[in-house]
Amino acid sequence: MPVSIAYVTTDAAPRYAKQLASHLGRKAEVEDLPGGGYRLALQAGEGVLSPEADRLIMRAAAADAESLDTVKDVLGRHLEHFGRRNDVTVTWEDEDR
Repeated sequence: MPVSIAYVTTDAAPRYAKQLASHLGRKAEVEDLPGGGYRLALQAGEGVLSPEADRLIMRAAAADAESLDTVKDVLGRHLEHFGRRNDVTVTWEDEDR
């Protein structure tokens, strides 16, 4: 299963994680995780949001590369929109398998 991770530097990680989970929860199943994180079951795959003190870690996983690209696009595009005033930028890294 292809996986990508983004480490997004921000001092508002818990707020962005909650906002993203709430927004995407209209079309996805959302599970609260310990520590204020969320697991999102999207149509194309899965996203996990893990807020830390100075960054938000986003993990995208899907059955194939095309679906993974969709999950990354949905998570990244929405987060960048929410964080546009703070110049939030999402850069994905493929996880070695």
